[in-house]
Amino acid sequence: MNIDILIADDHRIMREGLRALLEKQLDFDVLGEADDGRTIVQLAQQLRPDVVIMDISMPTLNGIEATQQLLETLPQIRVIGLSMHFEKRFVDKMLKAGAYGYLRKVCSSEEVIRALRTVMAGKFYISDGISNVTVKTREQYFASTKATDVSILTPKEREILQLIAEGKLTKQIAYGLSLSVKTVEKHRHNIMEKLGLHSIAELTKFAINEGMTTLG
Repeated sequence: MNIDILIADDHRIMREGLRALLEKQLDFDVLGEADDGRTIVQLAQQLRPDVVIMDISMPTLNGIEATQQLLETLPQIRVIGLSMHFEKRFVDKMLKAGAYGYLRKVCSSEEVIRALRTVMAGKFYISDGISNVTVKTREQYFASTKATDVSILTPKEREILQLIAEGKLTKQIAYGLSLSVKTVEKHRHNIMEKLGLHSIAELTKFAINEGMTTLG
């Protein structure tokens, strides 16, 4: 039985390299690619892949939020996070969003194949060499992690926070998310209240520190 795969990464050379690698496997089928989180969610809903390889840092909608949105409607899909970030806090966020695995972008081609086969077998996979991550199962992971500040925000608030940090104006955010300007302003106010922040600069710094955007 073939394994259907989607690739999400904002760097074309990375997507092309992954596609070339995966298509060498006779039982792997790459159904498509996307360069931002919003597009990969739409593609997955249309194509219903078995696995999505999801870059964490993408514009418009990052891989963490995209994973959460995707799995809300298609929980059977296995997501593997892909990132240059090795720190446990980034792994935490991706796995809490529902991913079954996490790969470093510097990992070997053999490890990519191994991770895909592992998650398709219903098992948990964390890339070799990621510091301070020792859990072997999802149950162990969730039992060992604590909530972070960003977890107190709703999915919509996190989405708006990323767009604010990326320099989008209130009107642009409202148009892109099909919301009113007043609704976006209300969300921004709530975000600041929850996080105890008081300016766009502070929101942007927070989002960068949390790995929600590629800026910085």
